[in-house]
Amino acid sequence: MPPAAAEHPHTLRKGFDLRSATALAFADVSPIVALYAIFTLGLLAAGPAFWWAFPIVLGGQLLVACVFGELASRWPYEGSVYQWARHVRGPGAGWFAAWAYMWGLTIALSTLSYGAAGFLLQAAGVDAPGRAATMGTALAILALGSLANIVGRRTLKILVVASLVCEVLASVGLGTVLLLFYREHSFGFLLDGAGTAGSGGWLAGPMLAAAAFVGWSFVGFESAGAIAEEVEHPEREVPKALIFALLAVGIIVMYSAAGLILAIPDLPKVMGGGVADPVSDTLVYHFGSSIGRPLLVMFVIGFLASFLAVQAAVSRVIWASARDKALPGSGVLRRLAGPERLPVPAILLTAVGAAVFVLLSGSKLYSVLVNFTTVGFYVAFGLPVWGAAIQHLRGRWRPGSFSLGRFSGPVTYVAAVWLALQTVNIVWPRDTGDAWYIEWSMVITLTAVGAAGAALYLGWSRHRITAAYGETLRDT
Repeated sequence: MPPAAAEHPHTLRKGFDLRSATALAFADVSPIVALYAIFTLGLLAAGPAFWWAFPIVLGGQLLVACVFGELASRWPYEGSVYQWARHVRGPGAGWFAAWAYMWGLTIALSTLSYGAAGFLLQAAGVDAPGRAATMGTALAILALGSLANIVGRRTLKILVVASLVCEVLASVGLGTVLLLFYREHSFGFLLDGAGTAGSGGWLAGPMLAAAAFVGWSFVGFESAGAIAEEVEHPEREVPKALIFALLAVGIIVMYSAAGLILAIPDLPKVMGGGVADPVSDTLVYHFGSSIGRPLLVMFVIGFLASFLAVQAAVSRVIWASARDKALPGSGVLRRLAGPERLPVPAILLTAVGAAVFVLLSGSKLYSVLVNFTTVGFYVAFGLPVWGAAIQHLRGRWRPGSFSLGRFSGPVTYVAAVWLALQTVNIVWPRDTGDAWYIEWSMVITLTAVGAAGAALYLGWSRHRITAAYGETLRDT
C-alpha cells in the first residue's frame, strides 16, 4: 500500500497525543453511561447474574479493539470504521459502514442530550420536569456541546479530561464504598438468576438478553480512530488508545456494577417491578436522600462527556466521507474552518440532525429510532472486521506498525464471528410486553435505514465514490 501521505494528505492539524486520544475514547464509552443506562434492563432480564454479561461482552469487544488497532495502524486516516471498511473491502463497504455509523451516533447524541437534560433539571430542584422543559434544556445542551466542539481541540480536551477525572473518582469511589461498607449479599449473589433462567427460548434467554443490553456498554472506543489524522504518530498511538480506553472502562464498569448489585436491599421488590430505578433506590436506602443531588450531577457529567466525544467522532466520519466525495453536499461538508482547521460544517450537521431527534422525543417513532443506536454501532463495526477476516482468508493481509503477529488471523476470525452473533442477538425481537413495533424495532429500523442507504448509494453515491476511489489509486 502507498504511504499515508500519498493517499490522504494530513489536512487536519495535529492536536491529540496518546493520553488525549485515550481520554476521548474513554469519555465516548463513559463508565457512567455504560453502566447506568442499561443497569435496570440487565437486572430485570437476568437477575443479579446479568453481571456476567459484562466480562463476556468486554472479552468480545477487546478482540474487536485489537483488530481495529491493526486496521488503524495500517490505515491511520480520519474516519475510523469508514476508512477501515473502505480499505479492506472497497468504497461501497466504507460507505455503508459510515452510513450506519452516522445514523447510530446522531441518534445517540439526541439521547445523551435528552438524558443529561433530565438529570440536570432534577439536580437544579425541578421536580417532575415536563416534556417541553426537558426538550428545551436538551436543545440548549446540544447547542453548547456543539459550540465546545467547534471552539477547538484544546477546549474539547480540557472538558473531556475534567469529566473523565470526575467519572473515575465517582465510579470507583462509589463502588468501593458499597463493597466495603454497604454490601447486603455475598459474592455468590452474582450467580442468582432471580427466577429468570427458565423464561423464554434459547435466543430470547435471560443471559442473551442481558448481553444484548450490555452491547451498548462497550461501544465508542473506536472514536480514537475517528480522529487519527489529528493524533501524533497515529499508526502507533491510536491502537494503544483504542485498547487502553476499552479495557479501563470495562474494569471500572464491572467493579461499579458488582458494588451496586451486592448492595441491593430488596431484590424481590425490584424484580417484581416495585422499584422504578434500582440504582437510585439502592443509593438512597444506604446513604439517605442527600445522595440524590450529587448522584444526578455525576450522571450529568457522564452524559455530557459522552456527548462531546460522540459528536467529535461522528463529525470526523462525516468529514472523511465528504472528503472522498461520498456524501451529498460533500463540497460543504469537507470544508475546514477556524484557526484549528476543524470540520465545522460536519459538526453543525450532527447538531441539526440530533436536534430533529430531540424534537421527536416522547413520540412512538423516537422509541423505535433509539433502538437503532446499538445495532448501528455493531453493523458499522462488523463491516471492517468481516473485511479484514476475508483478507486473512485470502492471504492478502499485510500488517502495519501495530500487529498481533501469528495471532492476527485467529483473533480476527473470532472477532468476526463475535460481531455476527452479537448483531443477531441485539436485533432478535424479544417478547417484552411492549407494542409489536417496539419488540421488532431493531429489525424495522435496520431494514428502513439499510433500504434508504441502498437507494442513496445506488442513485447518487456509487458512481461518484467509485470515480473518486479510482482517482486516488491513479494519483498514488
